[in-house]
Amino acid sequence: MTKQSRLGIIEDLVAGRWLDPNDGVRKGIEIDVIEIADSLEGREAELVRACHGGDKRICVVHDSFTREALGGRVVDALKRDGMAVSEHLWEKPKVELAAIRALSEATADAEVLVAIGSGSISDGCKYATFEDGREYSVFATSPMNAYTTPTASVSVDGFKKSITCHFAKGVFFDLGIIAKCPPRLVSAAFADVVCRTTSQVDWLLMHMLFDTPYSETPYTLLAYDEDDMIALAPRLLDGDFEALARLVRVSAIMGSGTSFTGTTHVGSMAEHMISHCIDMFAGAAHPGTSHGEQVGVASLTMSRLQNEMMALESAPEIAPTLVPRERLAARYGTAMAETMANETAKKAFDAEGAARMNERLRREWPQIRARIASVMRPYDELHAAMAAAGCKLTAADLGLPADLYRQYVGDARFIRDRFSMLDLADDTGRLEPFLAELN
Repeated sequence: MTKQSRLGIIEDLVAGRWLDPNDGVRKGIEIDVIEIADSLEGREAELVRACHGGDKRICVVHDSFTREALGGRVVDALKRDGMAVSEHLWEKPKVELAAIRALSEATADAEVLVAIGSGSISDGCKYATFEDGREYSVFATSPMNAYTTPTASVSVDGFKKSITCHFAKGVFFDLGIIAKCPPRLVSAAFADVVCRTTSQVDWLLMHMLFDTPYSETPYTLLAYDEDDMIALAPRLLDGDFEALARLVRVSAIMGSGTSFTGTTHVGSMAEHMISHCIDMFAGAAHPGTSHGEQVGVASLTMSRLQNEMMALESAPEIAPTLVPRERLAARYGTAMAETMANETAKKAFDAEGAARMNERLRREWPQIRARIASVMRPYDELHAAMAAAGCKLTAADLGLPADLYRQYVGDARFIRDRFSMLDLADDTGRLEPFLAELN
């Protein structure tokens, strides 16, 4: 690691020389350059040239906030270096198809897009360049995992979809800039990555019950920094560079996890489905909270449920899955209820399937509990870490009525075909009592 770089294990990943202890294979990630440093000032052109060369037409994309934070500096640096640079001010960026198509048209003269900060801007540039075959890189203005993932969370006909696009050529984190971002964004980023514990439990549960693919590789990588990130949580809001570097590394590895799994299951299970429900259905009641903030609250909910379910000494008994079509239609409309029913059908139990699964649960429950306990953080530990990082902890913190939040937690299992602890709790009659006590 160079004197200024804070890449940690990411340095080996970018070089393709990390030896995976799970299978003994050397592995890397499909991003040409990642840099994490106390300051990148004066290196902006060097980094862009390393990814895209110096003779392409470049458009720097930012909103008014990220332009002030970093975008203006990047534009000036690229111009001083002699690059052909334009800029596009994307006011109120939205990751919706119409908005992304408009971004593509507005930047059509550029061969490369350089996104400045924000998950929405990064995802918008990611999807736009994927569709029209261009390249992009991103300078981060906050510590989130959206920058290093090849997927974009796009709203399509009101339904939130995670769409596989492509990786950025370069991802650059200036800790001096990130230390100045609003504390709320730092807390949200922390909340969005400590969901590792709940998403891993759900993915592992699905694997153990259905023999679906599962990989320990991304979790092995996250383990290099997760414990220290949690220990340093009280220093995050003070702008401590070591604490921020740990958070950025965990975020970057979480985002790139699909390099090793081919799926977003590694960091996106029931807690993300709950957040998606809030975004999809709250409408005028939406409190204006961010994805990370919502994922954090949902992660605490799922952690409590997972810990309660895994405390059961005897295997719970599954009943055939009931999809409340009329209730879903009354809440979200007939078309949406049909879509939700179709998603749920892919993982639903009929009477015969329930009987087979109950036999498996009775036979394997001790092993299931033991293995899941080995990857699951206790609820109290997770809650304390999030409180120390200034995260929102409850529906009330989000500004969402408790009854509405309970509704979204109960209905989240129906929006995707991913089996989670929500499904196991609901199909065994334990979700409704849990929701009744949920604040």
